[in-house]
Amino acid sequence: MDRAIQELIDKQAIADVLQRYSRTLDWLDEDAQASCYWPDADIDYGFYTGDAEQFLPIVMEIERGSDRRWHMLGAPLVKFGSSGSASSECYGIFAGAKRQDDGSLAGNLYGGRYLDEWEKRDAGNGEEWRISKRLYIVDWHHPLENQPGFEPNPEFPLPTFQIDKSGHPNYREL
Repeated sequence: MDRAIQELIDKQAIADVLQRYSRTLDWLDEDAQASCYWPDADIDYGFYTGDAEQFLPIVMEIERGSDRRWHMLGAPLVKFGSSGSASSECYGIFAGAKRQDDGSLAGNLYGGRYLDEWEKRDAGNGEEWRISKRLYIVDWHHPLENQPGFEPNPEFPLPTFQIDKSGHPNYREL
């Protein structure tokens, strides 16, 4: 029973890291994004293969190049190899858009999956789970043309945010 309870706690900790991964990309929080990986993690996104420490500035520059970004991940399937190692697979959808020459926003919607290896290590303030190896696989993509701008639609005025740099006033550390 104790092992089953610990695995539930650890699965939730891993799921929290995956949610933090998406959220910190969307809000452009580089420090919190770095806390998702061990610095020596092996990363393979196709356009980049190497360690996480070198990957972070590259991926954040890509994200800053979008006028709008949105990452949504499903619940991960997690299998433990030991009390300090695990494997997971998690499906995700990502949308990004850039301002076009005509002033409109357009981009792409991507679907893929993350094949991750996890290690629980001492992070200086106690043990925590972080990604130790990642392979990202793109399964499909679809163009998104003529996306809504950053001004609320007068017929249905929902709030809109333009997150173009770190430190947005509505960002909260969670």
